[in-house]
Amino acid sequence: MTLVSMDLNADLGEGFGRWTLTDDERLLSVVTSANVACGFHAGDAATMRRVCALAAERGVRIGAQVSYRDLAGFGRRAMDVPADELAAEVAYQIGALEVFARAAGAAVAYVKPHGALYNRVVHDEDQAAAVVAGVLLASAGLPVLGLPGSRLHEAAGKAGLPVVGEAFGDRAYRSDGSLLPRGQEGAVLHEPDEVVERSVSMARSGVVTAHCGRPVPVRARSLCLHGDTPGAVDLARRVRSGLESAGIRVEAFA
Repeated sequence: MTLVSMDLNADLGEGFGRWTLTDDERLLSVVTSANVACGFHAGDAATMRRVCALAAERGVRIGAQVSYRDLAGFGRRAMDVPADELAAEVAYQIGALEVFARAAGAAVAYVKPHGALYNRVVHDEDQAAAVVAGVLLASAGLPVLGLPGSRLHEAAGKAGLPVVGEAFGDRAYRSDGSLLPRGQEGAVLHEPDEVVERSVSMARSGVVTAHCGRPVPVRARSLCLHGDTPGAVDLARRVRSGLESAGIRVEAFA
């Protein structure tokens, strides 16, 4: 599979109060889609407003990065949330971000789960259905960004929501196409040349080498670059340059 274009997304607005994590302003000069933290794993009202304004100013698409209510654990702790409660909390997060997106002259353009919720809805039908119910409650037609072949995409497709496949240049994969858990050695890749090479391979051929060494198909239209890793901005620039040098247009997904 050869793609003529690739979206670059990054998790942004992941601070709280006086504490900051991501270099939002510089990353917004590289990426084409911004996954904005909506206050449940990170982010607050002032941060959401600022990031939405910067994204709109630079023509970067705004996405709601929804998560479990877990500020202390950065949304990366496993949680069991009743389906109706999770649906309401997903809708709440999207609605909060929409206020600031509209104030900036833009709109929330898609939804992406974060952390433990992202990994949970790869395999959990009930939690995936709850996320989709939350998206429908907030807005009838928002695209859902997530792992190809996930229960989340299956549920979104059944509900008539557009789905967008996502790949990770800086994360290790298992042979089933899921991500190697962060707690395992080698789960996050830091060598820039390796990240660029994997990113170009996924964009051009739709294939990535799993942690075990086997090739794994990846049907992706968007590539995630984590904003909370050391040297994130420089790495993002190198990935974008590598894609463009390989003849791949870097632009937001349709």
